Amino acid sequence: MKEERIKEILDRIRDVRLAVYGDFCLDAYWVMDPDGSEVSVETGLQAEAVARQAYSPGGAGNIVANLAALQPGAIRLIGVVGDDIHGRELSSQLRSLGADTSALLIQQEDFDTYTYTKRIYGEAEGARIDFGVKNKRSKETDEILLQNIEQALQEYDALIFNQQVMNSIPNPEFIEKANALFDKYNDRIVVLDSRHYNGLFRNVIRKANDVEVAVLNGREVTPQDHIPLSDVKKYAKNIFDRYHKPVFATCGPKGIIVADETGLHEVPGILLTRQLDTVGAGDTTISALTSALAAGIPPVEAASFANLAAAVTVQKLYTTGTATDEEILALNREAVYNYRPELAEDPRMAQYLPETEFEVCDPAVTGRFGRVKHVLFDNDGTLSTLRQGWEEVMEPVMIQAILGEEWQSVDANTYRKVQEQVRQYIDASTGIQTILQMEALVEMVRQAGFVPEEKILDKFGYKKIYNDALMEVVNRRLEKLHRGELGVEDYTLKGAIPFLKALREKGMVLYLASGTDEEDVLHEATELGLAEFFNGGIYGSQNDIKKYSKKMVVDRIIRENDLHGDELLVFGDGPVEIREVVHAGGIAIGVASDEVRRYGLNPEKRTRLIRAGAHMIVPDFSQRKKMLECLNA
Repeated sequence: MKEERIKEILDRIRDVRLAVYGDFCLDAYWVMDPDGSEVSVETGLQAEAVARQAYSPGGAGNIVANLAALQPGAIRLIGVVGDDIHGRELSSQLRSLGADTSALLIQQEDFDTYTYTKRIYGEAEGARIDFGVKNKRSKETDEILLQNIEQALQEYDALIFNQQVMNSIPNPEFIEKANALFDKYNDRIVVLDSRHYNGLFRNVIRKANDVEVAVLNGREVTPQDHIPLSDVKKYAKNIFDRYHKPVFATCGPKGIIVADETGLHEVPGILLTRQLDTVGAGDTTISALTSALAAGIPPVEAASFANLAAAVTVQKLYTTGTATDEEILALNREAVYNYRPELAEDPRMAQYLPETEFEVCDPAVTGRFGRVKHVLFDNDGTLSTLRQGWEEVMEPVMIQAILGEEWQSVDANTYRKVQEQVRQYIDASTGIQTILQMEALVEMVRQAGFVPEEKILDKFGYKKIYNDALMEVVNRRLEKLHRGELGVEDYTLKGAIPFLKALREKGMVLYLASGTDEEDVLHEATELGLAEFFNGGIYGSQNDIKKYSKKMVVDRIIRENDLHGDELLVFGDGPVEIREVVHAGGIAIGVASDEVRRYGLNPEKRTRLIRAGAHMIVPDFSQRKKMLECLNA
């Protein structure tokens, strides 16, 4: 999303008034003392001891916390607590968030505040202690709740109707009367998120996950079942057709499917490489979604905004986090979207241009090529294979840096964990500047704790170690080139040089951009006879992220040449350049090259590039004539 648009949404949320009906719960965290307590004189049993305790709003209370982080004009709560210490603590915390708790009723009998006590023993969690599992909400309480719901429908911009606890609506008449209110105030925004009564409500906007929309379509599924996005789209449309209100189907890392009067829309998920905690992600989603809808934001944009907010909170470990304005804006600047995840994972879904090996990921791309004037190429893996195998060089460098002096003595299980962490990071960071990868390595070394702080190198120190190791490989290859043992064609992708030559002859402006140091890029491009084709310039890392990034190159090309969308095309084998050009509105062709053979498809690259947003995938440049026909050049 454009940053200015997000700021506008956040500003408009400041004026909205929101009401929340739901199951208000208290989450309790008891960190147990391993030393225990005394032996009970009365029972002779060893007593346990609590070292630390903490409490926070859960259930609908976490929705309130998420709303409060977005700072709307007003928040009013509609629900029930018991006449107990947990209810008093929960009410106090909700008031401290700025919420109006005057409609948070206290039921004196047959109702304990829903409280979930988690006992923590070191890194393990013991059996939970639950309060309120036998609650019986009275019909008198229901009537007062309904009166407050009607008042909220009259006076507030939107109502969140949240239900999470099993049997929390024991009286069927409550649902019937609530539906009558939703019929009466059909023009009001009511967003439903119900775990157990989803299909019983009408005239509401639904926020449901992929499994829940499948159940609403009569499918017998479990939370562990995989629901294909194609099915989720079908289910969401069926629900919209049935109720004629927008449907938001959340699909975890695959994003959100929106069905409304304008049709079906797919909001891509956001790729996150850190450890995640998805508890409470649904609460963040419905909070941000409803806030945006109440502010007059169209459904698809509201879903995109909610998608960002949820991506903030799932990165906060061991807490049901919230997302502030600053966090949402910061994540949006660096967001990496997960495009077409099922196509990326399943090559059987691939569709090709006739008589080519060009996989079309976005059918609309074939009508966009005619306006291309400027072409940006990545270097390593896209044109040059001099650095083929850099990942195999970086992996041991990172592992040794993280484990330090324990590199050879650490147990096999720990080694494999570190190795997997490194491999995942290298895969996710392919295409960014080496200095940024080393910056991340410094943090990984620090977090792992094997190396004393005073022995941890800075990013430049680790970069030198890696670069020295890699340049040994590159220099050996260049020596073979100089001796005539191997030729340029042995270190460039098949058809690359003739393709560059043909583009130049047709008047295209060509650019080369790499995450490798600029001095090395210029040297290697010259050695391979590539440099002469790049009349637009050759760009490489400056060892200073403030001075160089592929985003800066893309922005500069667009700005200096006053380009618009389809006038810029990128060829790249890394996600970074693909993402940046897609974000800028250009056309992205992923080069899923097998760098060892220098022709043919690398399936892992294909997956990575489609997820990054590539409109088309090619294995190499061997079918350059067909590609030139596509470009109408």
